[in-house]
Parts: sequence; C-alpha cells; structure tokens
Amino acid sequence: MKRFDIEFMVGVFVVLGILALGYISVRLGNLDIFNKEGYRVYAEFERVGGLKPGASVEIAGVTVGRVKSVELTDDFTALVELALKSNVRLQEDAIASVKTKGLIGEKFIEITPGGAEETIPDGGRIQETESAVDLEELISKFVFGKVE
Repeated sequence: MKRFDIEFMVGVFVVLGILALGYISVRLGNLDIFNKEGYRVYAEFERVGGLKPGASVEIAGVTVGRVKSVELTDDFTALVELALKSNVRLQEDAIASVKTKGLIGEKFIEITPGGAEETIPDGGRIQETESAVDLEELISKFVFGKVE
C-alpha cells in the first residue's frame, strides 16, 4: 500500500475512535446534550440530604426524568425542579420522596403515583413530599437513647 493510503486509514480510525468515546461518555454520564424539553414540576422538601442536579427521578424503579435544580427558598426549604419525560403525567396526590440507592449511595427522587383524576400541570407543584432520612441524626438518637 502507498504511504498516503495508510495515513488516511489511520486518520479515519482515529476520528471514529474519538466519536465512539464521545458517544460513550454522553451515554454513561446521562448528559442531556440535546436539551429535550419535557414536563416540569416542582417539589418542596424540608431536607434533601445531598440531592444534586442530574439525579434521577423514578416511578416504580423506572427512570422517568432528572432533577434539574435544587434551590433554597425564602423560608429555608429546598425547592427541587424536576424535568420529567413528556409522556409522564402525575396525579395531584402523587408523593415525592428523597431516597438513597443502597446504604450510602447516591440520592434520587422516587415518586409514588396517586389515585386522583386530575393531573399536575406543567410547571405545577407536588404537594406531598417526604424529606431525606438523616442517617447521622438517627444514629445519634439511638446512641443517646432518644429514639422515639
């Protein structure tokens, strides 16, 4: 083969390798490159316990969205913006809970669907929430005998 043909094939191989690495990085990192707009709802928690933007939102163990932002409100609670898939509609009496994957794993939002007829509109708010369990607080209560 000519030297030009070998260099051309190596170049094509390198470009394909870089594209493959980029694709894998986006898929494994759960990045939202194309910023697909979906259904937005908000939930207010007393304590989120380390929940970060990008955490998953799950219903029955199935990922249906991501946490878009976590902000502190004027009355010192955490307002969490959830970006859900367009085809997911939550009932008015749905419950949002901050959960942990495993014993000390990452935090995520678990939504328990309700039974109401009406759904939460785009930009609406989930009324019922359950804050994160503070493991350190539970251990200290147990150690000092203040478990109720």
